[in-house]
Amino acid sequence: MKINNRIRTKGFLLILGASTCLALGFTLGKRAGEITPASIEEASNLIGLSFNVSEKDSMISNLKNQLSNYESLRKVDLDNSVAPALVFNPLPKGFSPDLTQKSYDWGLPASVDLPEKESDIAYLPVHELAVLIKSRKISSERLTKIYLNRIKTYSDTLQCLITLMEETALEKARAMDQEIQSGNYRGPLHGIPYGIKDLLAVKGSKTTWGAMPYKDQVIDQTATVVQKLNDAGGVLVGKFTLGALAMGDVWYGGKTKNPWNLNQGSSGSSAGSASAVSAGLVPFAIGTETLGSIVSPSTRNGVTGLRPTYGRVSKNGAMALSWSMDKIGPISRSALDDGIVLSIINGADDQDSSTIPASFNYDSKKSIKDLKIGYFKPYFEGDRVSQNDLNVLELLKKEGLELHPLELKTTIEAGPIVMMLMVEGAAAFDELTRYGWDDQLVAQHKGAWPNSFRAARFIPAVEYVQLSRQRTVLIEEMHELMKDYDVIITPSFAGPQLRITNLTGHPALCLPNGFNDSGSPTSITLLANLFEEEKLVQLGDFIQNHSDWQAKRPPLFDQ
Repeated sequence: MKINNRIRTKGFLLILGASTCLALGFTLGKRAGEITPASIEEASNLIGLSFNVSEKDSMISNLKNQLSNYESLRKVDLDNSVAPALVFNPLPKGFSPDLTQKSYDWGLPASVDLPEKESDIAYLPVHELAVLIKSRKISSERLTKIYLNRIKTYSDTLQCLITLMEETALEKARAMDQEIQSGNYRGPLHGIPYGIKDLLAVKGSKTTWGAMPYKDQVIDQTATVVQKLNDAGGVLVGKFTLGALAMGDVWYGGKTKNPWNLNQGSSGSSAGSASAVSAGLVPFAIGTETLGSIVSPSTRNGVTGLRPTYGRVSKNGAMALSWSMDKIGPISRSALDDGIVLSIINGADDQDSSTIPASFNYDSKKSIKDLKIGYFKPYFEGDRVSQNDLNVLELLKKEGLELHPLELKTTIEAGPIVMMLMVEGAAAFDELTRYGWDDQLVAQHKGAWPNSFRAARFIPAVEYVQLSRQRTVLIEEMHELMKDYDVIITPSFAGPQLRITNLTGHPALCLPNGFNDSGSPTSITLLANLFEEEKLVQLGDFIQNHSDWQAKRPPLFDQ
């Protein structure tokens, strides 16, 4: 692979000068001179270290060898799907997930009345649509057409769709109807339409990652998650937008909108998935989260998102941003729906070495009183506390549940460890930086990926390893904090919990809990121990059965 040697007119390379860039393995224009003690001094300033004259002189031969190695390794093309040999494992010492898988008891109703209006049908949750499909009160073909029509009507307004899969969806729906007629029922996702975030590959369709350099990319495979949903009878109707390379809601075709406020973006990066579910274009969609990309758009769009434990769901066929932080999970209208979807996409995959075998056992007959529920008390106090968050605590207390106050305290600060994401992202999209393709991305502000990837080139490998070691300590500390509780309730964005739990791999369920003064949806988040998502679904379902926050519909799309 030829290293691009164009002269940058922005970013770190111009600021640092040729000698520093050369010392760290970059080029600025044509190759500039030799590595010298002066260039080493400039590079040292970037990483907060200082070396004396003899130390710098002694390093020169090593640095020349390293630079030669950089040039050699850059001749090898690495596909985004190639993961590092070092695989992240979130399991604390002495902990292993339960492997005994039991039969599911979703507690589905015996019968559901079919609404007259198609908009009312479109807003039904998965667990009610499943009953209608199984009882043949509605066909998968009709249901699929309802959602396809809504996508064609509203997706341009929301800027939430990349690929409509009408022909294959109708073919699959008809096949699912024939199977039911012949007595073959695959389960609660049989004949249910759904969508996916367009960083999941599907054979025969483009997979754009929301980014201009990849807008015509075709990957000749189908992601494991999609294959599992298809095998369960799901009907894939479309691939929805994501912020370019999984950041925000700005993609190469525009900015995905929030159905509650079309002047506002959908947040991200699972922008299209959350927007489409909120507007009734699909009953559920698949999103991904690295550092808030399910929680944030679920909040903004007033839907229910489940971020599974790291390693529970295969990432095979998904764009890699951070091999040690990426998680794939469902976004839907209810906690129970998320649980149903998770039961399908759960499981180890020999195509993804980071997956961890674990059971997922949901039983609707289990008593909610058996859960020990904690809450991060300081986040529910003070001037900035949300009344909507307090309302959730009051609801549970009113229903007779005991809530235990606790604090989120760790000796390790999560903020610096997020640099691991920046390093991994820079590696995953190495060619964007070196070839200058990053200029094609729409977002070019200081916090956007192009600048973050450039800056990450200057994070030393030693510091990356040290961050990983601190992450190990953080995992142990969070395990000690959470092991005495089944579920912990927290405001979705209070304190460092979102950063911490994404780094430690803990699961989270984000639920709507009302609206703020400007009429935008708000949310509350439930946390659980590793591989105990069934407890999140249990408490989330209880909350939603005793409130109507998740039943609200954006008025412009309720027709």
